[in-house]
Amino acid sequence: MANPPAVTVCLAGNVGRYKSSLPVGQLLLRGIMAGAYIAVGAALCTVCGTGVAPYLGAGAGKLIGGAVFPVGLIAIVLTGMELFTGDAMLGPLANLQGKIGWGKILNNWVWVWIGNFIGSLAYAYIMVNGPFTQGAFAAAEPNAFGLNAVSIAVSKTLAYKVNGGIGLWSCFLAAIGCNFLVNVAIMLGITAKEFIGKFFGIWFPIMAFVATGFEHCVANMYFLPAGLWLYQAFPGIADKVASTAADGTITYWNPLLHKFGGLTWSDVMLWNIIPATFGNIVGGMIFIGFVYYFCFRGEFPEELMK
Repeated sequence: MANPPAVTVCLAGNVGRYKSSLPVGQLLLRGIMAGAYIAVGAALCTVCGTGVAPYLGAGAGKLIGGAVFPVGLIAIVLTGMELFTGDAMLGPLANLQGKIGWGKILNNWVWVWIGNFIGSLAYAYIMVNGPFTQGAFAAAEPNAFGLNAVSIAVSKTLAYKVNGGIGLWSCFLAAIGCNFLVNVAIMLGITAKEFIGKFFGIWFPIMAFVATGFEHCVANMYFLPAGLWLYQAFPGIADKVASTAADGTITYWNPLLHKFGGLTWSDVMLWNIIPATFGNIVGGMIFIGFVYYFCFRGEFPEELMK
């Protein structure tokens, strides 16, 4: 069973009004839980994608990671937690329907973003000090899952940094694409009336954004600190040599990590989380919230507009 599209858009506006009217304590607490749930999916994506590409191909590795990542958003939607990227669409949609003002929306965004960051950092700490190292901080490097976590963090920061301004633009565009799909998933979750419909409505678009390689600011609040903390614990991996050619040319395990002399918090924030945050806002608010409002504003049931 599913709601008609116009009803779905109205219900999404009602959800946006409810979420934007929550007190700060609730926004922060629910945001922390949502950040941790997204980190669960991101950590699972890291583990399940480790070592896959050399055997099945890069695309298959992306598909496997994408297939397991949606657990986070499924848990958030079905348990009523607060995710910044979903609220980037729901709040403005409620505003367009005349249900709340921009002050409440911005208040929601700020506290939920902070809560998501806290929850993501907490889960990253667990993974770095648990499964990715198993306490072996005296070793030369983390285990295979930890090395993959570092590689993911580098690919989401230094790969943009090496290209300068166009790299920032690329990250911003990837974030727009991400939240376009995330909020399709949110809409499908609202459309479906039963658990199984919500599950699959959320799962497919989230799998698509992860497998495609888009940028989700909250997921990156886990991916990037996890990789950064691992690099800080094992700085020698920047100089880990992958191979040496016959002419003496050295190829490093991670050339970008070696080129920039490591990974820093400024790299994490400037080359991903900040542009990804703004791109996610545009992708959710404009390409889903505004578009769906203008598609169905003449069909809204009066009883849902109160």
